[in-house]
Amino acid sequence: MTTQPTSNATSPNIVNAILDRAVSRVPLTVEDGVTLLQQTDPQAIAAIRDAADELRQQQVGDTVTYVVNRNINFTNICEQHCSFCAFRRDEGKDGAYWLDMGAILEKTAEAVRRGASEICMQGGLHPKAKEGGTSLKYYVRLVRTIKAEFPDLHLHAFSPQEVQFIAREDGISYETVIATLRDAGLGSMPGTAAEVLDDRVRQVICPEKIDTATWLEIVETAHRLGVHTTSTMLSGHIETPQQQIEHLLTLRSLQERAIVGNSPARITEFILLPFIGQDAPAPLRRRVGRDQPVLAEALLLTAVARLCLGNWIPNHQPSWVKLGLAGASEALNWGCNDIGGTLMEEHITTMAGARGGTCMEPETLENAIRSLSRVPQQRDTLYRAIEPSGNSDSSFKNAVFQA
Repeated sequence: MTTQPTSNATSPNIVNAILDRAVSRVPLTVEDGVTLLQQTDPQAIAAIRDAADELRQQQVGDTVTYVVNRNINFTNICEQHCSFCAFRRDEGKDGAYWLDMGAILEKTAEAVRRGASEICMQGGLHPKAKEGGTSLKYYVRLVRTIKAEFPDLHLHAFSPQEVQFIAREDGISYETVIATLRDAGLGSMPGTAAEVLDDRVRQVICPEKIDTATWLEIVETAHRLGVHTTSTMLSGHIETPQQQIEHLLTLRSLQERAIVGNSPARITEFILLPFIGQDAPAPLRRRVGRDQPVLAEALLLTAVARLCLGNWIPNHQPSWVKLGLAGASEALNWGCNDIGGTLMEEHITTMAGARGGTCMEPETLENAIRSLSRVPQQRDTLYRAIEPSGNSDSSFKNAVFQA
């Protein structure tokens, strides 16, 4: 890998040395990552892209995976007021909703008819979402209602923030919440509510949310209890390059502890979520100064994420909802090996003003993958191949158990 002299102060030899270490599987430092994110010369950026693509090919090959799933956001009534969120509503206000079990089952049944192997379910923090006076019983009923009708469906549900909310409402431990939901049929948890794992940032964009230590504690507890999670980053708002890299290395350390400590579960994937501000609350929108993600910034961060995380988190996914299908497809050249899910519906990002759509057919995703001369492969939530018969192949190269 070589670059010509760059237009900023970083020597191309320094950039090349960082990239050579990354491709050789040497863990990058915060300083390494920040140096890569600060590159502005097109040739240096192309070298970063190529290194991320080379590392992706080493680690997971040329197959690009996707999952047939459905999002169900069961309520947008929420006690919190995150500065980036256009989804939440107060109870009784225009646009507020809370799906009953019948509506949730109807959406689930439609998803199964369309070939879904996964339901992804998250919602606002609704203080009245209780069953018999407790929050946990309500969430358990959500899980059991779906699993009773569709026992083979994987339920990927409830962020660390929701786990903390249930535990706080009921005065119980995170371990009790997660273990009870697992035993009811929960398959895995989304690693959302991470935003940026830096409490200085969180105090501005989501001061009511759990802090970094709590997010990490809940995810680590899930892994110890055998519940896999994903990982995410909300990027492109007020965070600095150093905070972005520190976030990535915090995730890397979390995954390393799970693997080295032989936890029965771990992080299955990393998903970059660029900030959408078009319909977000005005103060943060004004502070950021733009409504839609800058694709070039998102792609560079995508590549650097692969270089920082690849040894420990091999599966990387862009967000076609936020970047559009063309942008997400381009991210497959910048270190990503998965193009996400069909979703079938999506409210949280769309209500913030995203233009990527809310539903993708499997054929559309496969055509986008083939346009890059890559091989599409349907997977389940844990990155096991789903063959035409609908059976999962646990030997699939990208299976999370080989991460």
